[in-house]
Amino acid sequence: MLFQKKAVDWLIVGLGNPGPEYARTRHNVGFRTADLLAEQAGVKLDRARFRALVRQTELAGQRVLLLEPQTFMNNSGEAVQLAAMYYKIPIDHILILSDDVSLPLGRIRVRTEGSAGGHNGLKSVISHLGSQTFPRIKIGVGEKPHPDYDLADWVLSRFTPEEEKLLGPAIERAAAAALELISNGPASAAARFNGKPQAV
Repeated sequence: MLFQKKAVDWLIVGLGNPGPEYARTRHNVGFRTADLLAEQAGVKLDRARFRALVRQTELAGQRVLLLEPQTFMNNSGEAVQLAAMYYKIPIDHILILSDDVSLPLGRIRVRTEGSAGGHNGLKSVISHLGSQTFPRIKIGVGEKPHPDYDLADWVLSRFTPEEEKLLGPAIERAAAAALELISNGPASAAARFNGKPQAV
């Protein structure tokens, strides 16, 4: 099936690093959230395009392109820019799903815009889009255990079994927040999902 221009209402991007060695790391919760959205839609992100794995589907009544850049985190913006330009997607309809070390594990936060906050994937997206006014959903992966702990080592570390018990529900909430955002807008999603963890 060929992709058709202007056939997409939203671009939903999960950030992460490709390859099995990174699959369960803190930096890859964006991928895991995008995978859950694909699963809920009954599809798999298995088509290579725009330097990413993609799949066009429908979510919450919206035509969506789910995308996972395969460029490694620091160059995530390349894939986002290519897809956004091809489909002529306005920047406020590009939703980014990413990890956040400043949020406690199990918490999520919906934002309508903002800086990269030290996140190299978001930094790349902002650079390639030339704007930071795109919505994003941040999934908390917890702060470094010690100030001297290397940040790169931390985000590339894996979750403990105990942490996974908190992470699973957080990813489910992030996916639900994404559906709320594309159907009713970021303000509604923020009102419902920002703050303390709650049932979806």
